[in-house]
Amino acid sequence: MIGGIFPVYNKEIVNTSAFLSQPVEAKCAGFDLRAFRWTQVMIFAIEEVNRSLFLLPNVTMGYRILNSCASPSTTLRAALALAGGVGGSQSPACAPSVSALIAESGSSQSLAVAETLGPFQVPVVSYFSTCACLSDRGKFPTFFRTIPSDYFQAKALAALVKHFKWHWIGAIQSDNDYGRNGVSAFIQEVKKLSICVAFVGTVLRTYSMDRILRVVDMIKMSSVKVILSFVPEGDFYPLMLEIVKQNITGIQWIASEAWITAARPSTPEMHQSFGGALGFVVHKRTIPKLKSFLTDISPYANPKAAFVKEFWEDVMGCSPKISGAGDGYEPTKKHCTGNETLKDLDTVFFDVTQLRVSYNVYNAVYAVAHALHQIIFCQAAPNETNKMCKKVSEISPKQVTANLKKVNFQNMFGDDIFFDANGNPPPSYDLINWQMSEGKVQHVTVGHFISSMGDYKLRINEEDIIWRTGQMVPKSVCSSVCPVGTRKAQIKGKPVCCFDCIPCAEGTIANKTGEAECTPCPEEYWSNELKNACIPKTVEYLSYQEPMGIALTAVSVMGTVLSMATMVIFIVYRDTPVIKASNSELSCFLLFSLFLCFLCPLTFIGKPTIWMCMLRHTAFGVTFAFCMSCILGRTIVVVAAFKATYPRNSAAVKFGYAQQRIIVCSCTLVQILICAAWLTISPPFPDKVFKYSNTKIVLECNTGSQAAFYAVLGYIGLLAITCLVLAFLARKLPDNFNEAKFITFSMLIFCAVWITFIPAYVSSPGKFTVAVEIFAILASAFGLLISIFAPKCYIILIKPEKNTKKHIMRKSDKKIFLQPITGTG
Repeated sequence: MIGGIFPVYNKEIVNTSAFLSQPVEAKCAGFDLRAFRWTQVMIFAIEEVNRSLFLLPNVTMGYRILNSCASPSTTLRAALALAGGVGGSQSPACAPSVSALIAESGSSQSLAVAETLGPFQVPVVSYFSTCACLSDRGKFPTFFRTIPSDYFQAKALAALVKHFKWHWIGAIQSDNDYGRNGVSAFIQEVKKLSICVAFVGTVLRTYSMDRILRVVDMIKMSSVKVILSFVPEGDFYPLMLEIVKQNITGIQWIASEAWITAARPSTPEMHQSFGGALGFVVHKRTIPKLKSFLTDISPYANPKAAFVKEFWEDVMGCSPKISGAGDGYEPTKKHCTGNETLKDLDTVFFDVTQLRVSYNVYNAVYAVAHALHQIIFCQAAPNETNKMCKKVSEISPKQVTANLKKVNFQNMFGDDIFFDANGNPPPSYDLINWQMSEGKVQHVTVGHFISSMGDYKLRINEEDIIWRTGQMVPKSVCSSVCPVGTRKAQIKGKPVCCFDCIPCAEGTIANKTGEAECTPCPEEYWSNELKNACIPKTVEYLSYQEPMGIALTAVSVMGTVLSMATMVIFIVYRDTPVIKASNSELSCFLLFSLFLCFLCPLTFIGKPTIWMCMLRHTAFGVTFAFCMSCILGRTIVVVAAFKATYPRNSAAVKFGYAQQRIIVCSCTLVQILICAAWLTISPPFPDKVFKYSNTKIVLECNTGSQAAFYAVLGYIGLLAITCLVLAFLARKLPDNFNEAKFITFSMLIFCAVWITFIPAYVSSPGKFTVAVEIFAILASAFGLLISIFAPKCYIILIKPEKNTKKHIMRKSDKKIFLQPITGTG
């Protein structure tokens, strides 16, 4: 015998006990046609097994079915009555205990039964309890079910939400194990997908209207457009009525398998608010010959059949007139005539083409039957022999539990029936959409969720879906997706789905919508104005095409021309006293060095290359060292000459042409050696500098060795200071043409320019650094050219009457003879 527990009445009438007398028996209300059909499917399947020649041949299965009132306490009482073999009209000695129990629809009820009967090894096979908590084999070792666990349904619902890009949803749960565990599993899944649950409302069929209204207000105040309802149909129905009453529309409902195909809410009135609902259910099947079995139900055929008289009242609207009905049945309506028949009725109860939970009941019966067959015949059905190896009276629930774990058969529809290690069947679902057709709510299959080798696949035919909000897929987001060029910024105290969109910082981009972080551009790129793409940075260097480059080039060329012109003048007028007094050879060397100094800035203009970088710094160092060497030679000659009190003084004679050339060459050679060492050890090279500007790359010449660079500058400075000191000592020598004064003045200009250059060079960014260096070169070169040679050119070209030896020597109190030193020049 197997037992069955079904919520034929879906509401328990609670009686408060004062503990002064024996508690009254629990009463139930709300006859449920859907649950009654489950009982009939169980009976139909048992009778089908009993007629089979291959499954339990010559063995008759018995059954006993009790009502649970959809209450855990009543369910537990029924389970104990079935497992202990008590109750009904039979005595305890005559009522055999059940070998297995098919129960129950609600997860809370199944939890109570499985936890209580587990220690006694009584197998419980549920047809509609989906709570993932029931998969715990430690707590529920004898629990099995023919409907997938909510663990898989939560994955399916999360995949559905992800597919339609709903990131901001609400949830309604029932205040029991089914609802709480289902919503908890769903929230865990959607958190992995960055989907937020705005609120979780709780309902139960026994809740007061005030608590129902609080949930309604929660829905109305929220901005969500998609709500998941993980609630059994009986618990959800009061809330559905209130939502329809308040005309709350525009919500896309997602349903659990507990109510999406239930008959009671599937009405045109409910469709006003719940049309377009989506939900997962197990596969449907059409059981052959079931419809004729259902239409043959009659209280007159078997007056003692459980719940048939209540069914008759509900369907026919009249009470069957049966004498001695007993079992507490009390007619509530007018008596029937006795001529009523079910064959002419066309109600949902008799529609056997949409069987889902009923199909689970059908499979549960067959699973128990196959387990019993393995025990009795010691082999799986169908078998070649009908020889029993064990008596029926020797069967224990423990043996049934052990064989249920081994059950693996293919039913008449080709579906594989087996249980995994946790007592669960293979998970697979149909996706159902509520659609109105011919004035009736149809449960249209629009997709599937299938598990295969641990991989879950969701397939949806979107063109078949009819949305309550129109043809477009509803949108439900707390914050709109951030456009390109912006990133998400979490709002403090809000879920991760609620955020502000902040433009990307300079140098970072977001080229996709909904980016959490902006991506930095590569070093040589920068973000565009829209912050959606990286563009190459502007390459900057001092070029010949820009105004600054043109101006500096023009000044450099002008200095070159002036140097050459001055040299020509000195060559043409080399026999005049002014030129002779100026030491024409050193003057020409100096003018040639200035010519090179004016050409030197041209190497600083243009795109830096390896050769150009090596040339510009070494050319600068050598030419200015050459220039300073020439000035140093002139200074020594002037000082020596004017210090000679008498003609042919030995101090003056020591500095002839040879000595002058040695000074120039040796001083220049030192700089050449420094530059050679520089180029050998760590030469200058072109470098890309990013520190000056975020949007520009400055191409400049890296000095390579800083020590070598400062050695070159230091050596030039040393020569300049030496010239300045020597010229300063001879600044007050009496003559009309004191060369030392011009040299002193030129060195002061030179030093002032280069001292000023240092802070300007350090603080100038990018190409302006090069411009400052060029300016210093030109300014110091022009200072030398003008200070030393302008007075001489003035006398030669404009005041030729002063270009006489008498004029040059006029103010001298001493007779100073330059001839032995300067010669003819």
